Amino acid sequence: MSQSRHRAEAPPLEREDSGTFSLGKMITAKPGKTPIQVLHEYGMKTKNIPVYECERSDVQIHVPTFTFRVTVGDITCTGEGTSKKLAKHRAAEAAINILKANASICFAVPDPLMPDPSKQPKNQLNPIGSLQELAIHHGWRLPEYTLSQEGGPAHKREYTTICRLESFMETGKGASKKQAKRNAAEKFLAKFSNISPENHISLTNVVGHSLGCTWHSLRNSPGEKINLLKRSLLSIPNTDYIQLLSEIAKEQGFNITYLDIEELSANGQYQCLAELSTSPITVCHGSGISCGNAQSDAAHNALQYLKIIAERK
Repeated sequence: MSQSRHRAEAPPLEREDSGTFSLGKMITAKPGKTPIQVLHEYGMKTKNIPVYECERSDVQIHVPTFTFRVTVGDITCTGEGTSKKLAKHRAAEAAINILKANASICFAVPDPLMPDPSKQPKNQLNPIGSLQELAIHHGWRLPEYTLSQEGGPAHKREYTTICRLESFMETGKGASKKQAKRNAAEKFLAKFSNISPENHISLTNVVGHSLGCTWHSLRNSPGEKINLLKRSLLSIPNTDYIQLLSEIAKEQGFNITYLDIEELSANGQYQCLAELSTSPITVCHGSGISCGNAQSDAAHNALQYLKIIAERK
């Protein structure tokens, strides 16, 4: 959707003297140029550099919508799109059509969907943006990223980020927060590598029909570890609760992420959150006189919660 807010008489575009140019010839000679590029070249030659401004940005809705205004001399046009780049392209396209004084001339707006990795240099890939655009195209909820863990010495930090898409989750690690997000997004994209951009399909059909570890699957699981948990009192001294929780997670098919909280509790103890990638997500709090004790307490509380859920009929 594009519209012109003000239309003034465009400067002459074609003359016979050698010092000027033809916008039409420019477009014909360089058909691969985008509307933004063509309009910028026009602005450079006429000393009217295009100025773009974001008029509206609705990112809280299911499908984000952006509106951009472009001003070239006395001409102002707007364009809408599901990304800032697409909105700017459409605003530039509307301005060019006015300058050409022929609304029948249209430019092919670049496809806003995920680029084909096989046709793009690896260093130019943006997995975070590609995953978001893929989600928009297929009508999925937008990916959500959460920094779940930060550790390592000051000279060699390691970050862990969780990426959630619908009811699914992937974890990425990296030497920076950005790299961790990229790695998490890349794991999702690897699962979607066989999807054709033209097909609108359910995310469940891509990742699998199983939602992973659900309360229903816990209650009906024949697994040795989960059934042992049902019979356990969880009060035996020196029990390694972190190891026990890890064994159940492996058996039941969910991941565990421990997040150490920087602030001490009201009574001066260390704090930790244990997040389980069950469906729905489970988060349990723990505290102790050290980070290790806090993690063990969080794991103990998570086991108690799983025990309660698994025993319900």
